[in-house]
Amino acid sequence: MEKKEQWSSKLGFILSSAGAAIGLGAIWKFPYVTGQSGGGAFLLLFILFTLLIGLPMLISEFIIGRGSGKEAVSAYRKLAPDSVWTIVGKLGVAGCFLLLSFYSVVGGWVLTYTVTALGGQVIKSEADYGALFGQITGSPLITITGLAIFLLINMIVVSSGIQNGIEKASKYMMPLLFIFFIVLVVRALTLEGAMEGVRFFLQPDFSKITGESVLYALGQSFFSLAVGFSCMVTYSSYLEKDISIPSSAGSVAIMNIFVSVLAGLAIFPVVFAFGYEPTEGPGLLFIVLPSVFSQMPLGELFLFIFLLLFLFATLTSSFSLLEIIVAAFTNKGRSRKKTAWISGIIVFFAGIPAALSFSTLADIQIFGKNVFDSTDYLVSNILLPVGSLLIALFIVWRMDQSLVEKEFMQGRTQSSGTFSVWLMLMKWAVPAVIVLVFLNTLGIVG
Repeated sequence: MEKKEQWSSKLGFILSSAGAAIGLGAIWKFPYVTGQSGGGAFLLLFILFTLLIGLPMLISEFIIGRGSGKEAVSAYRKLAPDSVWTIVGKLGVAGCFLLLSFYSVVGGWVLTYTVTALGGQVIKSEADYGALFGQITGSPLITITGLAIFLLINMIVVSSGIQNGIEKASKYMMPLLFIFFIVLVVRALTLEGAMEGVRFFLQPDFSKITGESVLYALGQSFFSLAVGFSCMVTYSSYLEKDISIPSSAGSVAIMNIFVSVLAGLAIFPVVFAFGYEPTEGPGLLFIVLPSVFSQMPLGELFLFIFLLLFLFATLTSSFSLLEIIVAAFTNKGRSRKKTAWISGIIVFFAGIPAALSFSTLADIQIFGKNVFDSTDYLVSNILLPVGSLLIALFIVWRMDQSLVEKEFMQGRTQSSGTFSVWLMLMKWAVPAVIVLVFLNTLGIVG
């Protein structure tokens, strides 16, 4: 049986957990959702909900993971011997598998864009970038190759273990991500007309807030911390007992908010400086921004930096998705390397239909959506909120509350007042918000 792995330091755990949380949501989805939802007011709601809703859920997953010392499936079995609760961990593993299958397709797109930028291909217009994006997504060879390479990187890192794989990669990638972001923000703020974008992003205009945008802010803040699929249960199972869980979770949440703010400051000043609308939608990252960067002095360099940080964020998130799958199958002594490679290969074949959704399999529709979009909808709108609700119910109503309090207070010198506030949020506010967001995504309320 392989020796149980652990993070080498608190910093390694925080950077790896932040890497798991900071991905497509923070850099791709957050900017265009903010643009469509009124800018500064949406940002304020996002920060508020992240601290009051997302952070308590993150603490919950950390408590379950370290309290059990087990990966996602075994954690619930150990903490609640009535095996019905293992469905929470199994749902998380299945959800991560499906999520990784189409997430890796987007990772392949980012890889292809990065290679294109590195190759010095000069593209100036939005129409040309639109054509490039269509060419990438419409080519079976390009999309499947990108999918394979992206997963290959994941298999190499995850098979190397916690300290020598995920932690080591995160210790390099996360600081570089912050450095690249700061470089881009400084460049963006020096553009003529940039301050209009800054005002849009940071100055709240509550007249633009609607019931729908409030629910968007709830959903974005809640799901931006990689909670709901027990990824953080698995990550925290490798955590030493003398490290404060609330402090670590708070660091991850603050880093996630910081990256989201940096993303807005890097993107909106550029968008406004070149006369584009902030409501461009999902094409903002792959079509609008590349064309804007290409019109700037040294634009190809800044575009490459932007794509590289986006690639790093996408990779660090995908590491956590593959890790929860691998950990679930190595808990009985199976080889990590072998399991990582087999899991990665299976995910590759499962991801092919999503990769071909915009080309060969474009005509295949499931409830009016292609394979890529239908898988995304199933994972994001159904499995994730269901998993989140089950975790919230488990930690408050099923898990031994003395163990919950012990794990919460471990490594802390503060009074138990913070624990009481957290417990109250988990009992009432968090489940109510999960149900509200779930009903909104299904179109029942909004």
